[in-house]
Amino acid sequence: MPPFVYRITKYDPAHRDERGHYIGAEDTVGDHGPVEEAYLAAIAAFAEAAGMNQLEIREPQIGGFAHFGLEPPVDGYGLADLFPAGPAGFHDGALVPIAVGLELVRSMLRDNGAWCRLEAGRAFAVHVGWDQYVYIGSNQPCETALARTHALGLFPERIDASPYDFAPDDPAYVQRPADADYWGRLHWTVSAYRAVFLEEVFAVNASRWHRLTRDNIETVRSQLAPRAQLAIWPDLLTDVDTAVAALPDEGLVEILWDDEDGQITSTVVDETQFEAVTSQLAAARAAGVVSMYAGEDLPLFTAVLPDSDGVLRARWQTEPTPSDRDWAFLKTLRRGQVVTGTVTAIAIFGVTFVDIGGFTAMINIPELSWRPFDHPCDVVSVGQEVTAEVLDVDMVRERVPLSLRAVQEDPWPQVARRIGEVVIGPVTKIVPFGVFVRIEDREDGFQGLVHTSELDESSRDVVEVGDTFTVKIIDVDLARRRIALSHVQTPSTTEGQPCD
Repeated sequence: MPPFVYRITKYDPAHRDERGHYIGAEDTVGDHGPVEEAYLAAIAAFAEAAGMNQLEIREPQIGGFAHFGLEPPVDGYGLADLFPAGPAGFHDGALVPIAVGLELVRSMLRDNGAWCRLEAGRAFAVHVGWDQYVYIGSNQPCETALARTHALGLFPERIDASPYDFAPDDPAYVQRPADADYWGRLHWTVSAYRAVFLEEVFAVNASRWHRLTRDNIETVRSQLAPRAQLAIWPDLLTDVDTAVAALPDEGLVEILWDDEDGQITSTVVDETQFEAVTSQLAAARAAGVVSMYAGEDLPLFTAVLPDSDGVLRARWQTEPTPSDRDWAFLKTLRRGQVVTGTVTAIAIFGVTFVDIGGFTAMINIPELSWRPFDHPCDVVSVGQEVTAEVLDVDMVRERVPLSLRAVQEDPWPQVARRIGEVVIGPVTKIVPFGVFVRIEDREDGFQGLVHTSELDESSRDVVEVGDTFTVKIIDVDLARRRIALSHVQTPSTTEGQPCD
């Protein structure tokens, strides 16, 4: 809020008791007529003094299915003539001229069902309170506007801050912007599910639904309201009877259905309206039920649309889903980063899963160790704490592959220095093109291949697994991690042979 903040009311501060309650003779029910016009004139005076000719709509709200105002409900929430394109024009970030801003204030004073903050960065702001007080903030004192306000019969009081300043629900929660990673994940999700539903929330309690397929994602994307909240839900149930059977015994739910024309309709109802609404589903092609209570039904993932320059300026927040929490955590990871986690599972197909702070990463078999092993259980065990390096951060599929061996010293350069060395080791495997011999005295020791051409004729047909063999290390291929051995080039096989 700007530094100069005034609460403007029709109530004389002198007519208040020690608790601040008004005890004067003014009507406290409504402000139609001259008082309403005085409020609007005062706001116009402050805007003129501050040099403002347009204001920005922030955090717009539209009334829900229940109406609590003293005035009767108004079609279109008082926005019909102000936004010809319909309620979707009443979105966060929309710029309106002062004249339209004043009509929005009129609508809020009359409790027509729409509410918002009207601001101009940190320079100017207009808030309308539930008590019909008006709060004006400016980056300058606006003495002429104060005098004008007094002349209109209103009372401006200097206060520290507007009680309607924006305050985030959870300052620690990181929103997911609908950026390239988000749209990449959405394309991937649509391919996996074949179709999903996108809920576009352009004002509190006001939304539109879109059924996304691989063919229409970009078309829908181009039609979304600026700064909208986006929530991705699984596809509707084509069995409408099953969807109806999912209705709770009581409580608020949002029922949505896809009619024969492909039009998606949604409505918020409670148990008193279930029967009336379900009768409309007879001709629906698909339907779904979403609980309106926080935490009961969560979308697959959410996001907020950034502005055209890529900056996320919308300040409202959505209920974070598990996927959103994963995304926020993934944003803290970088390739090459070393992390510590706990092994949670070892899959039948060999992949090891590691919890690295609430997110499950994975280690593929080749990344467990530099040394040979038969099964991942030979290297790690469930419950073991491990330190590993992040190989990649896949924001689309939300996957993080780790490497255990990357934080260990690579022993292969040491093996390469042993070229020419003669060693004795057991035969571990026999293959059609030769035999493998372990060249280190340890269970996970490296093995090399003695090709058939490097076996003496007397050994080719009688060698068995477990036999002790004397071999010479003749080559180490660091790129392909292969060791070549020779039996015929060892001293025991060359003694007594004629010289050239």
